[in-house]
Amino acid sequence: MKLDITTSIVHHLYQDSDGQFGLRLSPNVLSDEGDVLALLEELNQVYNAKPAKGYATFVDNRAVAEGEGDAEAAEVPEFPKLIAAWLAGEHDFLEFSQHAARILKDELTKYAFGDSGFLMLADYQQTADRFLLVSFLPVREGVMVQPDLSVNRAAQLDISKIQLAARINLTEYAANIEGADYISFIKGRAGRKVADFFLDFLGCAEKVNAKASTESLVKTVQAFVGDESLPREVAQAVRQEVYDYCGEQWQQGERVNIQELDSRIQEKGAPSLRSYGAAREQELPDEFPADKSSLRSLIKFQGQGGGVSVGFDQKALGERVQYDVNTDTLTITGTPPNLRDQLRRYFGMNG
Repeated sequence: MKLDITTSIVHHLYQDSDGQFGLRLSPNVLSDEGDVLALLEELNQVYNAKPAKGYATFVDNRAVAEGEGDAEAAEVPEFPKLIAAWLAGEHDFLEFSQHAARILKDELTKYAFGDSGFLMLADYQQTADRFLLVSFLPVREGVMVQPDLSVNRAAQLDISKIQLAARINLTEYAANIEGADYISFIKGRAGRKVADFFLDFLGCAEKVNAKASTESLVKTVQAFVGDESLPREVAQAVRQEVYDYCGEQWQQGERVNIQELDSRIQEKGAPSLRSYGAAREQELPDEFPADKSSLRSLIKFQGQGGGVSVGFDQKALGERVQYDVNTDTLTITGTPPNLRDQLRRYFGMNG
């Protein structure tokens, strides 16, 4: 999707020889050039492709925005205050970004974070919404050929390795929609807490569990196609439609809308999923962000253990794949070519 940049800036956070963090502030915002747009588009693509994301809202942000008492306002983290002041016109983007960079430097020092990099903030428009992307861009040492054909080592942005980034939907934030999870962020790899201090820096708290919501949808759909005794082809079409729709929403950074999904399912010849859930007191949220990894079980069977790993499309069950529940036996007719070749070679057969 096309991005329209309003303004953007980059600040440098680095470690000195003593291991202390330093900060080099940019005195100007970036010019609106093709290279900046290309960078932001690449960042957006990498960000959208990250499978593990969390969703959050600012901590007590409305106390600041609505000018409530000093005691309450004092508890609000610094970044939400800066957002409110910037959007109210009290700071320009340059001042806002420099204040934000100083806050991040303090958080990096507090958590003994060991990497240098660049803080990039970008205010941009995509479709009908306005966003603020806040990202800490890691660097790597590389070799570059200069215009005079000399070769020099230089620091290069390593965008594919980005782990600290958040995207704030400023349109939803300003609308003050109850229950809206207008901040998304990269959760990072399992077992790591790299996002924790970034959330502290942003002054927000995780709100929506995308994985739990998506798993709940998957369980409801699986029960739905069984309890409603849908014909095999309709059941397969429903599962595939849920998988495709949720995957599309995830790819675009949009929420799953249950009413919209329900309409698409009914177009496949199925009854209402919402009515099914409501009748069994299993109502799903009207909207929630999708978790891509949790969708796979809608269209695939897979598992491993005891030295065996098996995976196949659900539509193959009853056709190329047969399962005997009583004997726990799986029969596969027609193995994948690469597996067949390996087995034939193992048994001394040539082709």
